[in-house]
Amino acid sequence: MKKSRGRTGRKRRRKHLQSFVDGASCSNKPEYIKLKKWLKGRGFKDSNLRPAEFWDTGRGLMTTKALQAGDLVISLPEKCILTTDTVLSSGLGEYIMKWKPPVSPLIALCTFLIAEKHAGEKSPWKPYLDVLPKTYTCPVCLEHDVVSLLPESLRKKAQEQRTTVHELYMSSKAFFSSLQPLFAENTETVFNYSALEWAWCTINTRTIYMKHSQKECFSLEPDVYALAPYLDLLNHSPNVQVKAAFNEQTRSYEIWTNSQCKKYKEVFICYGPHDNQRLLLEYGFVAMNNPHSSVYVSSDTLLKYFPPLDKQRNAKISILKDHDFLENLTFGWDGPSWRLLTALKLLSLEADEFTSWRRTLLGDVISARNEQQTLTITEKICHFLIEETQQVLLQISQLKRKKESLKKQLALVEALRVEDLKILQKSAEILCNLNMATT
Repeated sequence: MKKSRGRTGRKRRRKHLQSFVDGASCSNKPEYIKLKKWLKGRGFKDSNLRPAEFWDTGRGLMTTKALQAGDLVISLPEKCILTTDTVLSSGLGEYIMKWKPPVSPLIALCTFLIAEKHAGEKSPWKPYLDVLPKTYTCPVCLEHDVVSLLPESLRKKAQEQRTTVHELYMSSKAFFSSLQPLFAENTETVFNYSALEWAWCTINTRTIYMKHSQKECFSLEPDVYALAPYLDLLNHSPNVQVKAAFNEQTRSYEIWTNSQCKKYKEVFICYGPHDNQRLLLEYGFVAMNNPHSSVYVSSDTLLKYFPPLDKQRNAKISILKDHDFLENLTFGWDGPSWRLLTALKLLSLEADEFTSWRRTLLGDVISARNEQQTLTITEKICHFLIEETQQVLLQISQLKRKKESLKKQLALVEALRVEDLKILQKSAEILCNLNMATT
């Protein structure tokens, strides 16, 4: 009898070890022990979630019991959540209240994060600050060489993001100087650009949505940010559904799952139905096999395949512009989007068909010739984008060998481009089949 019990024990132990293959628990790391203790002191009841390091998503939360649809994943008490109320009740409060013109809720939170990080051991928020990322991979933090390898539409948005953060820094310098009485060091060394960039990325990538009533001491931008320690370790998956909101009765921020999750597996939440470009721009990561992902076609690429001598060319372009058909033209997992095909159909209209442009925008078939030419050009664009993506992937692999320090950033752009290539190859296959069916 003893023997069989031992064998069962070994089996059980092997199964237990097997279940941790996806991720290694971090619960015993000092920073997480301190964080859990700190949260407990603020009323957080220990959940079934444990911090873990996963090979594909990095740091996340693992469940120690199987979750069913309808289960409460986490409930974080209000006392654990960092909002503008937290900022106003700190030493910064009186400075914010008297500063004119009023600062934005975003700058108030950035200022608080920088000040608390600078306070080190003296900060009551230290256990939380210690587990925040030291660096981020949002486009604003990427090196110029890496940004130049992003798809055109994302490259433009990356530049806009950089400008936004830089302008935010420049416009807040006078306010930062007003905080001098709170610091022994010069405020310029405390509130430098890289400190603001870190704080901005922390808020941009990690906050949950919590609406607060408008306060006179803040500018009119919506006050909707809240930092949620521990809860913000939950990673995104496009394939799960959750319900998340602040519960007025329990005074806690709660997340309920609509999906199942096996014991010792990573628990995911969904940040929204975002494509990979949006995920990289807002959060600094990409999701592989993302069903929402698309490859964008720029208007320059679109117009390259139409003769500049077409007398109606300018009229066609202005019709597309007026009806918002020059933006958001994409290839997805199911092939070219309806918007892309519609724009190409309109550009493919012959002189004698041009008067039917309204019908084209409504999705009507104008002629067999128009349909065929649209397919042919769509295929050409798809193949052009495949070649372009392959060239960029080659550049990335060469740069990875040359610049060791950029490896992490380059791997991110590579993941985005690999996903783009898969989408374009799938689209090329779909177009090839469509072409065969129509000829």
